[in-house]
Amino acid sequence: MTTSRGLSVALAAAYPELADVAAVAPDPVYLVGGAVRDLMLGRGRSDVDLAVEGDPAALAAALGATTVAAHSRFGTMKVDWRGEELDLAATRRERYARPGALPTVELGPPIRTDLARRDFTVNAMAIPLADPEELLDPYDGQADLRAGLLRVIHDRSFVDDPTRAIRAARYAARFGFEPEERTEALLRAADLGSVTPERRAEELRRLAREAGAVRGLELLADWGLVEPREGGLEWARRVDGLLGAAEWAGEVDRPDAILAAAGVLAVTSPEERAASAPRAAARGDADPVARAAELAAARPARPSEGAALARGVDPLVLVLARARGAAWLDDWLGWREVTLEITGADLTAAGLAGPAIGRGLAAALAARLDGGAPTRADQLRIALEQPR
Repeated sequence: MTTSRGLSVALAAAYPELADVAAVAPDPVYLVGGAVRDLMLGRGRSDVDLAVEGDPAALAAALGATTVAAHSRFGTMKVDWRGEELDLAATRRERYARPGALPTVELGPPIRTDLARRDFTVNAMAIPLADPEELLDPYDGQADLRAGLLRVIHDRSFVDDPTRAIRAARYAARFGFEPEERTEALLRAADLGSVTPERRAEELRRLAREAGAVRGLELLADWGLVEPREGGLEWARRVDGLLGAAEWAGEVDRPDAILAAAGVLAVTSPEERAASAPRAAARGDADPVARAAELAAARPARPSEGAALARGVDPLVLVLARARGAAWLDDWLGWREVTLEITGADLTAAGLAGPAIGRGLAAALAARLDGGAPTRADQLRIALEQPR
């Protein structure tokens, strides 16, 4: 772990451009949060998060940076500078009108006030760019980093923002950290139901993007904050392994697949699941889990049967089915690449019209998949033999 004494050297090595930021900044500016944590852990460069005791737009203007996005309510902006993205934010104080609500923000307080609003001590450190030898660590984040502990800064942390509990699982899975005793008690008392399903789903997706996604979901389940479906975590683990294989990599969005298998996409209790089911049925949504179970139970006798079963099916369903045991879908990855040497124009020229063209092409493709139509002439003959 990097010591505070070697901080300026580590900072210069990981973020050499920040010396130029300090040289033009009209207000005090600090590297904060995860960037400092990762630097202290010896992980080198992370996302560049800068807190400004002033107006971030003034810093962006001084840098000549291009604004990518800005949120005036929270005093945050993302800018492009020298081809790199920087996250700029005004220091702020937050107040919560009720548990789980978005905060009311007061912009521009001293940096130590800003650090007091953060989630865990390990994320509540800052390095002033004007004096990189000075580490601001008002809550002993360094000590918790050395001990591998997650510790909240105040007891209302998970009341004000329960999504911090999901973040705790994310950090614990990523770094191997454990919540200290009081923090774990507060975690287990967190109420994710006080935030919107959309915010929960967004935070769960962040967790699901982690290499240790399934471990993070296991922690949430252990803390009593989510209730995966029976066997869901093991299914999610198989999905994760499947998507790590070259054959299936990139077939679907990994977070979606992991969360769908685990059964914790946007709901956190059986009551919410029960309430969501009629709404899904009313919209005509197919249940990917049930559809995947059907495919996993299928035993196609020929390639054409398997291709017909998988044709037009949502890739998410296919991944879930393969992870559930539909080994024939490995062959389907090749079957889907099989094409014909004839087209609809060939059948039209031969006298077919309307639906007969589609039936003919489908029959020819099925025959080719099953090894019975290797040549163009074979395919054309089979297509023309179909009822008109």
